[in-house]
Amino acid sequence: MTFVNRRIEAAIRAQSDKYPVIAVTGPRQSGKTTLLRNLFPDYQYIPLENPDNQAFAMEDPLGFLAQNRGRIILDEVQQAPILFSYIQTIVDELQTMGLFVLSGSQNFHLMENITQSLAGRVALFKLLPFDFQEMKTGNLLAENYGEACLNGFYPAIYDRQIDPTVFYANYIQTYVERDVTGLLNIRDLRQFRAFLALCAGRIGQLLNISSLANECGISQPTAKAWLSILESSYIIFQLQPYYQNFSKRIVKTPKLYFYDTGLLCHLLGIRDVATFNGNPLRGNIFENLMVSELYKRNEHEYLHRDYWFWRDSNGHEIDLLTQNGNLFDIFEIKSTQTIMREHFKGMDYFSEISEDIVGKKTLIYGGNSNQQRTHYQVLGWSNI
Repeated sequence: MTFVNRRIEAAIRAQSDKYPVIAVTGPRQSGKTTLLRNLFPDYQYIPLENPDNQAFAMEDPLGFLAQNRGRIILDEVQQAPILFSYIQTIVDELQTMGLFVLSGSQNFHLMENITQSLAGRVALFKLLPFDFQEMKTGNLLAENYGEACLNGFYPAIYDRQIDPTVFYANYIQTYVERDVTGLLNIRDLRQFRAFLALCAGRIGQLLNISSLANECGISQPTAKAWLSILESSYIIFQLQPYYQNFSKRIVKTPKLYFYDTGLLCHLLGIRDVATFNGNPLRGNIFENLMVSELYKRNEHEYLHRDYWFWRDSNGHEIDLLTQNGNLFDIFEIKSTQTIMREHFKGMDYFSEISEDIVGKKTLIYGGNSNQQRTHYQVLGWSNI
C-alpha cells in the first residue's frame, strides 16, 4: 500500500513546541500509534496496554517516570490514570515543550484526567479514520460512493488488505465490545449488539431515546449511558440542532451518525453494492458519509468549527450548517446523481427566514461533477 500521510500531522507539529503535552485521541485502529511513532521517531514509545508497563506505572508511578526520563510517548495512557498528576508536576517543574505525547482510545477517561490534571498544559487532537483527501493521496478512494461506504475508512483495511466484512466483525468483537464492557457492567452482550444495530437503523434521524430503549428492552438511563460510551469510544456522534434566534417551532433534538460508514453498513447487514443500492436507508448512509467526512476534515485540519442541522415542525430542513465569520454556510445533501431544482428549495427557504445570515449555499450530491451556479455551489460527493 502507498504510505498515507495523515493531514493532522501539520497541526500537531505546529503545536508541539507550544505545549509541554500533546494528546491524541480517536477510535481504536485509526492509526494513532503509527502517526505518533512517525512524527516523533526520537521519543521512547511505551504502550500502557502492555501488562508489565501498566503494572509498573500503577504501582510505582515515580519509579516508572524516573526510568523513562526524556521525551516519551505513552500509548493508551488512560490505562494508568495515576500518571496524570505526576506528569503535571514534571511539566510544571521543567517548563519544557513537547515533553510528553499521550494517546488514548477511550475519550471519556482520557478527557476526565486531562481536565483534572493537565488543563492549560496540553494540546488536544482527534485522529479519526482516513478522510477523502488522505484516501486520494494513497489512490484508495472508490469511484462510487456505495463502494466507499461499504469499505469504510479504517487504515488496516487498506494496509493489510482485509475484507471489510471480516474487519468489522472482528472490530466489534475485539474493540467495541471490549471497551464498552470495560466501562459498563453489561451482562448481556447480545442485547448490546441489538442496541448497536438499532442505532445503525436510526442514522440521520432525530434521536428518540425513549423509542430506542423500549425497542431494545432497556431503561432510558441505560440507553443514555450506552450512547455516551459509544460516543466516547468514537463509534457514534450526535449532530446538534441550531435553534438560536428562531421560533419555538424549531426542532431541538439531535441527530445520530456513525464516524465510519463501513461499520455502519456492517451493522445494517449490507455486504455488497447491489444490496447497498437497494437499501431503503441508502440516502441516510450517504448523508452520514458526507457529515462524517466534514467532521473528519474539521479534526484533521484543526479547524475548530461547529456543525449543526436545522429543522422546523413543518419539515423544512437544512442538513448541515456551520458558522463562517458572521454568516452561516449551509449544505443540502442528496444521494441522487441527478441535480433537480427541488434540491435547492430548502436552502432558499432558510435564506428567506434567516434574516440574511446565509453565506455559501452548497448542494452535495451523489454524482462526480462540480458546478458553480449563480447562487449555489454544487459538489460531487468525492470533491467536498
